Amino acid sequence: MPRVIFTPHLSRHLDAPPQTVEATTVREALAAVFAANKPLADYIVDERFRMRKHVTIFVDGKPLVDRDEMSDPVGATSEIYVLQALSGG
Repeated sequence: MPRVIFTPHLSRHLDAPPQTVEATTVREALAAVFAANKPLADYIVDERFRMRKHVTIFVDGKPLVDRDEMSDPVGATSEIYVLQALSGG
């Protein structure tokens, strides 16, 4: 089953532990994680379940191709990394 991993500094503000979920796409994996964690969902996706501009996702070390629908496939051993941009000086 794919593993969803959130950037560590996200945990300072939200409950975002790594999770293993049943899914065949990035969207399905995130939906499974967010089903029990609405505050985390609100930070990563908008009301239409589209990835927010300050977020990027990597699947097995490669950038997500389909940012709109998050339909990129994932396999049983895939690792999905969710990161957000930082700003400031």
